Amino acid sequence: MRPERLYLLDIVEAAGSIRRFVTGVDESDFLQNEMLQSAVLQKLTTIGEAASKLGETFTSRYPQVPWRSIVAFRNIAVHEYFAVEWPIVWIAATEDTPSLQAQIEAIVATEFPAEEL
Repeated sequence: MRPERLYLLDIVEAAGSIRRFVTGVDESDFLQNEMLQSAVLQKLTTIGEAASKLGETFTSRYPQVPWRSIVAFRNIAVHEYFAVEWPIVWIAATEDTPSLQAQIEAIVATEFPAEEL
């Protein structure tokens, strides 16, 4: 198993990519851009996959992070892709992901203070 730090960094990096992807884009443009939708959804899936690899012992120390919801979103995107609702993906990308990135960066700083992001 990879170290928890690497899964956390995967989340931070994917969130940063999403932020770059949606900067300067409004919801209407997002909903009409299949390539952008695919890119954002792939990074959200990466976030969910990384979160799913973190053990219960670790995640229970940070109950403020919605770990189960993150993994559930990934499961829908992967296994029920036909049910993906793009307006919800937009909200996840523009509202949820920036705050998640900040939370995970804080966790990395707490758990691994001697190492940089």
